[in-house]
Amino acid sequence: MSLLHLAVLLPLIFALIIPFVYRFHKRIHIGWFVLPIPVVLFIYFLTQISTTMSGDTILKQAKWMPHFGMNFDLYVDGLGLLFALLITGIGSLVVLYSISYLSRQEQLGNFYCYLLLFMGAMLGVVLSDNIIILYLFWELTSFSSFLLISFWRDKQKSIYGAQKSMLVTVFGGLSLLGGLILLTMLGGSTSIRTLIAHASEIQISPLFILAMVFVLIGAMTKSAQFPFYIWLPDAMEAPTPVSAYLHSATMVKAGLYLVARMTPIFAISQGWIWTVTAVGLITLFWGSLNATKQEDLKGILAFSTVSQLGMIMSMLGIGAVSYHFEGAESKLYVAAFTAAIFHLINHATFKGSLFMITGAIDHATGTRDVKKLGGLLTIMPISFTLTIITTLSMAGVPPFNGFLSKEKFLESMIEVTHANLFSLNTLGLLIPIVAIVGSIFTFVYSVRFIGQVFLGSHKPDALPNKAHEASKLMLVSPIILAVLVIVFGFAPSILSSSIIEPAVNAISMKDNAHAEFHMFHGFTPAFFTTLGIYVVGILLILSFAYWVRVLKAQPTQLTINYWYDKLGEWTPQFSKKLTNSYVTGFTRNNLLIIFAALIILTIVTLSVTPFHINFKDVSAVRPFELIIVVLIITATAMIIFAHSRLFSIIMASAVGYAVAIFFIFFGAPDLALTQFVVETISTALFLLCFYHLPNLNRHQETQSFKWLNVIISVGVGIVVTVIGLIAYGNRHFGSIGEFYKTHVYDLAHGKNMVNVILVDFRGTDTLFESSVLGIAGLGVYTMIKLRTKNKANDQGGNHVEETEK
Repeated sequence: MSLLHLAVLLPLIFALIIPFVYRFHKRIHIGWFVLPIPVVLFIYFLTQISTTMSGDTILKQAKWMPHFGMNFDLYVDGLGLLFALLITGIGSLVVLYSISYLSRQEQLGNFYCYLLLFMGAMLGVVLSDNIIILYLFWELTSFSSFLLISFWRDKQKSIYGAQKSMLVTVFGGLSLLGGLILLTMLGGSTSIRTLIAHASEIQISPLFILAMVFVLIGAMTKSAQFPFYIWLPDAMEAPTPVSAYLHSATMVKAGLYLVARMTPIFAISQGWIWTVTAVGLITLFWGSLNATKQEDLKGILAFSTVSQLGMIMSMLGIGAVSYHFEGAESKLYVAAFTAAIFHLINHATFKGSLFMITGAIDHATGTRDVKKLGGLLTIMPISFTLTIITTLSMAGVPPFNGFLSKEKFLESMIEVTHANLFSLNTLGLLIPIVAIVGSIFTFVYSVRFIGQVFLGSHKPDALPNKAHEASKLMLVSPIILAVLVIVFGFAPSILSSSIIEPAVNAISMKDNAHAEFHMFHGFTPAFFTTLGIYVVGILLILSFAYWVRVLKAQPTQLTINYWYDKLGEWTPQFSKKLTNSYVTGFTRNNLLIIFAALIILTIVTLSVTPFHINFKDVSAVRPFELIIVVLIITATAMIIFAHSRLFSIIMASAVGYAVAIFFIFFGAPDLALTQFVVETISTALFLLCFYHLPNLNRHQETQSFKWLNVIISVGVGIVVTVIGLIAYGNRHFGSIGEFYKTHVYDLAHGKNMVNVILVDFRGTDTLFESSVLGIAGLGVYTMIKLRTKNKANDQGGNHVEETEK
């Protein structure tokens, strides 16, 4: 196993170790033990930058289940390395921040276990070359994020948000699984590199569009795109370190990573270009519009995250246009990929810092309600300074890094309207319009964020706590991110050739990325658009009190959340009614449904599938076999018509003994012996049980003859017989019994073939069967002990009552 494999597995390994460390070392905040893990990983991935800068990649393979195409293969290129750096870099700052945010009275062992579990899962997603392994890590991110969001499980809103995120993202995960299976079938490989290399073969398949739709649903649920964004605002009930990590730099970016990674396969389709672009722009507009009316600080950041994710998604859609052109024209649209990657980095810096500052404000004042906040400028000057830097970056105001990527975004949206492709030069005129409107509202909620918290009058009586500046340790992480906002704004060249260009080349597959950013590009359409955004945004801020009433007047019935909650109410009710309609508590009814389904499904399958029955090789029926069959049928009929339970037990035992005689005639004395033992013990147990039941000799009421039972019984017999004959007449492989006969002695060194099969050839199966028996035994023992304990408690309680009397 390589060092790269160890880097991915290290957080998962420590996720198991940290709870035990926490249990025995509670004097020191456990976060200090966790912090070196992401720091070391970040440094390790930094050392790989030189490799991707030179155009090389790293592939480390480890065989796991090669017969199933499941190998733990890891692949590092510019795109994977970018995400690995974000996961470990932001992860390091989040761990450092959480040390001061979470007190030692919290269940820190659980928290850091979940956090490391999530970190390892995210690294697995972005570095896996095998799509099956990618899917396993993908679902692990959903599971671990559920645990993190519901960390404060005593709060009902936390449980609700965790459940919603789990339902939406797991639904997307199942869709993604379908898409990945289709890709494997079409490309003949589970390797992402191989699938991309054979993209032309996949693109001509009639299942290509279906695979694309499945993959997009998976990506858009994870990245909170419209209409799947509803889980993200409710997930803000998680602790702030979780929000800063999951919802600014990692989990929500997993969908963006998937779209970027799959672009070389699907970019040939106009459905991919239009869907990714349109959904991204709608999400940008809808998220920014809803952010303006939020009154909770984390609610504002939640919808702003939705908006920013939509913005990046739309740029990935525009960048896919480059696959339809060559040369300079292709390079023109590759610039959209460049803008997307740069803004992805910028968003991680300013949004991560904003989440941490919001947590500091909540920590210091005891509230996130903007109606109670205000006037904190002089009380929290450092937090105010950090908020100014990061919020203006989010608004796209110079000289911060967000302005540079926002300008590139506007350029891409305007430039694509000149493409003579897929109606982009006609219907595509809507693209820059929606982009501009969304950017205007982004400017509005960003500027208002500053004013609502730090400007205006201070309201000490409305605050649960006396406002004060956050602790120094809590401010370290947001200060580092704010410094990066400034550095990347003034010196974006630090990222250009080292991070951005290798990542863009990994998406475009053309090695023609050129990442160059300037504060002033001249009097271009993007420049005048930006000025317009500022002017209109300021006017909307000044008139905010008037038009926001329209937004808040939106009927609840017209929201997606309303219908999600309604569906959550209706589904259990419908399921309960449906289940009660066939689960009546009677074994007969359950068996009736099961056997009827078996008959119907078998008939349908045989009617649409050609089959062959071979009677030539069927053995002749010997007289004694016929006698035993008649005996079994007679005994079975007597069970049905018997009025004595004792007689029914004896006849059932006769059926079992007759089957055992069959085993003897067919040369299986060991099975016959087992059958004799089982029948004898079962009969004895039945007699013992029925001895304690009333009315042993007669039924209370006369049983009417049921034709439906007869039809089902006869049908099951016919179906099983036909299946057996078909299976016998369609043998495509030799019997495995010959292998056992040949190698029972030389491989297993035994003479009893049955024992050797159970202990050696099928030893694992036997081990698990023994484990099941052991678990069942423990369950029985536990129930007996609980019953004994309850009886003792009841007797003690009665004794106390008698004493009191």
